[in-house]
Amino acid sequence: MGYVTAVPVPVPLPRSDARLSGRAGRLSLAVALLAGALGAVVALLATRQRWSEGTATVAGGAFPLTARGSDVTGVPAALAIVGLAALVAVFAVRRSGRLLVAGLLALSGVGTIASAFLGASDSSALDEKAARATGDTAPTVHTLSHTGWPYAAAVGGVLILLAGLLALRYGRLWPAMSGRYERGGVPRPRRRAEAVDPDRPEEIWKALDRGEDPTGA
Repeated sequence: MGYVTAVPVPVPLPRSDARLSGRAGRLSLAVALLAGALGAVVALLATRQRWSEGTATVAGGAFPLTARGSDVTGVPAALAIVGLAALVAVFAVRRSGRLLVAGLLALSGVGTIASAFLGASDSSALDEKAARATGDTAPTVHTLSHTGWPYAAAVGGVLILLAGLLALRYGRLWPAMSGRYERGGVPRPRRRAEAVDPDRPEEIWKALDRGEDPTGA
């Protein structure tokens, strides 16, 4: 009497499905790289621009005040750098490590968006500058206004978030950096040189061209 095994036999994907999977991996990889790099650049550039401006009264006159994004908050710039590093690190890890790094990339985008929106209405940086200019511990800033650069930083965060979501969804299809070692940390064996027949001069010349010792010493 024969026995029937219950172990499922793996069925290979149809060629069309494999082709679609490869195309999705290449497209998502290109979009993630572009979105992540562009988002980090936009966020970093936006934090160097003027986010708010106003005036303070000094000796009976109006003293203009401006605050850049880096004066208001350093969080968007820091998270943009973290996101850019995570985008590169995605290709250095595999499996669960790739999921963790992709999650960090997405969280960097979320943090950049949140901190940019919080800084869009912040006036503490101008208050501190007004206090230093007037010598008053509770100065009054007049004609306070905000620019659109905080929202540009938020757009950069959205792009970083998009790169993270793509890495979470399609990261398993992306290539990884090739290492010098096989799995388990064992160095790959070097290919041994083929033996050279001393009776064939052409083999000796080929060995010398390859930088090998034809004598085998």
